[in-house]
Amino acid sequence: MNQIYALIAEDEPVLAFMLQQSLQRLWPELLIGGVAANGVDAVREALALKPDVLFLDIKMPGKTGLEAAQELAEDWPDDKPFPLVVFVTAYDDYALQAFDQAAADYVLKPVSDDRLARTVSRLQARLARHAERDQALERIVGQLRTLMPPPASTGRLDLIRAAVGNQIRLIPVGEVQYFEAADKYVNVVTAEGEALIRTPLKELLTQLDPAQFWQVHRGTVVNLKFVEAALRDDAGRLALRLRGRTQTLPVSRVYAHLFRQM
Repeated sequence: MNQIYALIAEDEPVLAFMLQQSLQRLWPELLIGGVAANGVDAVREALALKPDVLFLDIKMPGKTGLEAAQELAEDWPDDKPFPLVVFVTAYDDYALQAFDQAAADYVLKPVSDDRLARTVSRLQARLARHAERDQALERIVGQLRTLMPPPASTGRLDLIRAAVGNQIRLIPVGEVQYFEAADKYVNVVTAEGEALIRTPLKELLTQLDPAQFWQVHRGTVVNLKFVEAALRDDAGRLALRLRGRTQTLPVSRVYAHLFRQM
């Protein structure tokens, strides 16, 4: 059998060490490829190592475990099976019901050997079933949709004050074709051109009409009235063609379900 690699993402060094020691006792064949101290490092190291199993702490600096899992689901290469994800959490019983109904496993802090042993058995069984392993990405995407509800509205935005060179332009929200995150700014794209705002995309989403503006990637929100078609390539990846534009907008795996009937 090929070597099985795991990556642990946990910002508390003592808890990370205890989890690593427990895994070595319960699953001696498992090779811990690294320990990431925050969500940003977790994404970078997971994409470099491409582990078979990923233990993600829910609450980490930089990115939460859910945000890290979403980014990995979007960026994971097509030629490598997505890792089996185990969320490490301090959630209460009500929150744990969501995990029980989803595909990815969880362990509750402080991690006990008895509970971790059950998780190890489930992981070993899934790794042995190659067909189920190939569906891990679809399962984690479904899990993320369950655990990451849309942001609550904070009031509708009608006009956007955006910088165009040395000028401030007032842009009616309905004229925006899409928003795209760019470093510390968000690019506001209309038929007339582009402009920049400083409002983070996550905050902007709470001010947009969810029936009109859909997030299609972690860095892109599109105005549906400008969507002409959803196109699928040979690898199954989706992209949106907008009216009057030659370039297409990629749709991440996390949001592909929104366009299955288009």
